[in-house]
Formats: sequence, structure tokens, C-alpha cells
Amino acid sequence: MHKEGFVEVEGGRVWYQINGRESGVPLVGLHGGPGGSSVGMERLLALSDDRPVVLYDQLGSGKSDRPSDASLWRVDRFVRELATLRSALGLEQVHLLGHSWGTMLLADYLLTQPTGVVSAIFSSPCLSAPRWVADADRLRLDLPADVQQVLTECEATGNTKSQAYKQATEVYMKKHVCRVEISPEERARRDAAFGEEVYNAMWGPSEFHATGTLKTYDRTDRLHEITVPALFTCGRYDEASPESTKYYQSLVPGAKYHVFEESSHSAMREQPEEYLRVIRNFVARVERTNA
Repeated sequence: MHKEGFVEVEGGRVWYQINGRESGVPLVGLHGGPGGSSVGMERLLALSDDRPVVLYDQLGSGKSDRPSDASLWRVDRFVRELATLRSALGLEQVHLLGHSWGTMLLADYLLTQPTGVVSAIFSSPCLSAPRWVADADRLRLDLPADVQQVLTECEATGNTKSQAYKQATEVYMKKHVCRVEISPEERARRDAAFGEEVYNAMWGPSEFHATGTLKTYDRTDRLHEITVPALFTCGRYDEASPESTKYYQSLVPGAKYHVFEESSHSAMREQPEEYLRVIRNFVARVERTNA
């Protein structure tokens, strides 16, 4: 089965695709960013031999509408967007997998106590922006001194759109965001799909310099309210550090934890076979328990 189309949501239309078997509990991917796209989630389509896999581009990125209205870039609107998508597509039961920013969206959605969520997967989570920035500050100390100097100076002067800043952030990205080469074709598709306006408004100019509306986001005081079976994963070298990921997992009753030993923030791309095996086994185990 392959189906794609658009769903009308608050602020415009979002694009979705459904692939895989007609039967089984669907897996819905919540991509990172904010302003990322479903391009980075496409490896999840390998799970479509078990169940339907639903990917969508959040408003402001990918094939979805890209309105220029700063009032739309709020977590609560993205939460309502997900609820609207589920309703429009008739997704009565779902497994939800959020990656990076998608875990913020996932947590806030679960805190609305929606029905029919069979499990939740927090992949390389960011559930406390202050903790994320603290981790990044620590990881930055391991970068070459000249790279650290460029980052610090550009951030202090607001010169974060310069080529020097971009090159310095690439050093960090290759250590803690993705440690394998991305093909030119995939990189071009990813870059074209990126919603820069959303990213800048909600996060900031780089992964570790939060200046947007999410800079004070912290749900650690409410994670105990999540009652669905949950799995927390990260890479050994992840900017979503193993220490922080383990901490989040400890706050969710009964949640599981897994570290991908050869990965950073992109285990789905860095260790695809292992990543898919862990996700496949987790959702299957949850379903067996519920049967």
C-alpha cells in the first residue's frame, strides 16, 4: 500500500505518506528540527513489511505549506496538528516515534492524554532545552581550540550567519550529529525540505545555541505522567547525551533504554540495521504484552 496527500490543519496543509501493510498498528514518525522533514525518517519505511508506516512533514517544512506567520511556530499548535492528522487519517491506534525535536512534540502530545497510543519511542530526546545546552557546552570543550574560539566570538557578536561560524558548527556536527557521510542526493533533498524559518524562530542559529521560543522548554517535571510503554534511545556520541537520555527514561514509569554504541544523533542513518531491529523488537514486544 502507498498513499499520500494533504491534511488541512491550523495554518495550512501538511503532506503525509502511508506505506506498508493494510493491517497492523501503524507507526507514525515525528521528525526532528523544528523545521526538519520526513526525509530524515525515511529509513523507518523498512518497517512497513510489518505494519503501515506514516510519515509527514510538519507545517513549515518539506512538502507541507510554508506560511510566513511566526504565531504558528508554537509547540501547542504542532500538538494540535498531530491530533488533526490522526483524526483525518483514521489512526485510532498508533505507535509514535519522535526524533530530537520530535520528542518534545511527542511528550507534549502524550500529556494531552490522547487515546489509542500503544507505545512511544523517544529517539535522541531533547526534553529539557537547558540540559541540552549544558550538554552541548560540555561537548564543545572537546573541539579544537580555534573552532571553539570561532563559535564563541560569532555568538557573542551575533555573526552566526557567517561562513566561519557555519564551518565551525560542521566540526561539531560531524562528531555529535552524524558521523557518517550523507550522499549528495540525500543532502540536497534534506536541505531543500528544511524549514529554516521554523528552526530559527523556535530554536536558533545552531544546534547548541538556543535563542528561540524553545530555549526554556523543560518537561522533566511532568514525564512521570506518561503512562504508555516507552523506549528511550540515543547514540554513544549523541548531542542528546546518554546521561540525559537515561535521566529522562528514569522519570517515565517502566520505560526502556538503549544506547547505539557506534552512533551520534543519527543512529537511524549511522546504524540502520541495529536501529530498525531495536524499534521492531520493542513495538512487537509491546503488542504481544497487550494481546
